[in-house]
Amino acid sequence: MSGSGAPRPFPGDVAPDAADAEFWAACRDGRYLVMRCGTCGHAVWPAGACPRHGAAPMAWTDASGRGALVTWTVVHQRYATSFAGAPPNVALVELDEGPLVHATVLGAERLEIGMRLEVAFEEIAPDVVLPVFRPARDRPRGSLSG
Repeated sequence: MSGSGAPRPFPGDVAPDAADAEFWAACRDGRYLVMRCGTCGHAVWPAGACPRHGAAPMAWTDASGRGALVTWTVVHQRYATSFAGAPPNVALVELDEGPLVHATVLGAERLEIGMRLEVAFEEIAPDVVLPVFRPARDRPRGSLSG
């Protein structure tokens, strides 16, 4: 992804590197991955070691791409002229698999803690695809609230 001419700078935590190459390739294919421990299957984000088994073998695996909004903030400060448009939100999403991830939530008139979300993929430049979240189209079975 480097040298891709993306219309805006990457935030520091989404700069492409060898450790995350498989994740970014999956995003380009419309798939969301998490890293799982080969010993217990515990899902972690970002890629790293299992908090239960330390240096156990880890592998990228497909995730549901669904979760719940934990909290968010709106970024009003423009750190670069390439950030145009409405001020973006930065959300903390708890994936159904367990890990907490930072992302932007798009397509919601109003954000509410606990609202169900699903991943979507936004191509910001050729071969530069970022995961974002949108309100989930359906509620989980047995849920009375979104």
